[in-house]
Amino acid sequence: MPHGLYDIHRKSGYIVLDTSHDTSEFACACIRHGWLNYGQLDYPKATSILLLCDCGGSNNARHAIFKEDLQKLADELAIEIHIAHYPPYTSKYNPIEHRLFPHITKACSGVIFTSVERVKAVMSKAKTSQGLKVFISIMDRVFETGRKVADGFKENITIEFDPFLPKWNYVAIPSTSIISGVIKS
Repeated sequence: MPHGLYDIHRKSGYIVLDTSHDTSEFACACIRHGWLNYGQLDYPKATSILLLCDCGGSNNARHAIFKEDLQKLADELAIEIHIAHYPPYTSKYNPIEHRLFPHITKACSGVIFTSVERVKAVMSKAKTSQGLKVFISIMDRVFETGRKVADGFKENITIEFDPFLPKWNYVAIPSTSIISGVIKS
């Protein structure tokens, strides 16, 4: 099961493969992996991350469990995570859909997958004349399905919702962050 991040400025795709389940915990584990292994190295002065997400699957805009896992991730990484969901049926406009995944699909065309390592080897060959680079990782972890939101999370949610499109756009701010020398809680 692939989950991907695409860096528009660096023309780099970061794919994490897993054989478990496509859950919000898996989506956040992929974001964590991408940030810790690439993002913070490529953008050492960054104070926030902007993620353009589709509106379905593990990072669904309507799932409170994704927001809860995202808040935990923002707390862990101590960085703001801005989410901008594409409305339903418009994810085709997300850059990852036409700048990364078609090239991965082309690289995989006609290949018989016999192992996760084989999938990694084939996908990592995806490239374009414009300089697309693809980095593939394997996450060997089991993600539990059917998890429920913690009691009181919805009532005490700390995520800030956009005033214009709160249904699709929001930011997970670390519970305790240092901004300009002032602790913000």
